[in-house]
Amino acid sequence: MADDAGCAAFKWPVTREQALFPAAPAARPGATLETEAAADLSLEPIDTVAFEVAPERPPASGTFGATASLVVPPEGTIQITLSDEAWIDVIQDGRAMKSVGFSGVKTCPGIRKSLRFKLSAGPATIQLSGAKQANLKVAVLAPE
Repeated sequence: MADDAGCAAFKWPVTREQALFPAAPAARPGATLETEAAADLSLEPIDTVAFEVAPERPPASGTFGATASLVVPPEGTIQITLSDEAWIDVIQDGRAMKSVGFSGVKTCPGIRKSLRFKLSAGPATIQLSGAKQANLKVAVLAPE
């Protein structure tokens, strides 16, 4: 992936994602995502996905989604980056958590958006919805 001006338009660097996405291993819906890593997550038709909490933005018919588990590290702040357009909800303790930062760029090849969340250490669920394709590359990193 070329590091062009489009990728430099993100509010924070996405060079780690550019390095991780090409070799991201395949992951199935419901997988546990590792921190400081990326996965090529398979998605399912949106009407077949069971979300823990209804997505904040209702997904359009004919789109795709999935859930994945995550163990939040003690530091608590994570950055989730997606290769393409989709809605991200992070659920912890039964409720949707608000992002503390967002950056989205349509001109960066292979990277579309990146969000930051301040969470408690422990389990969380990432809910992806509204994707137009049946897979997404997802990176879960500590912010730089």
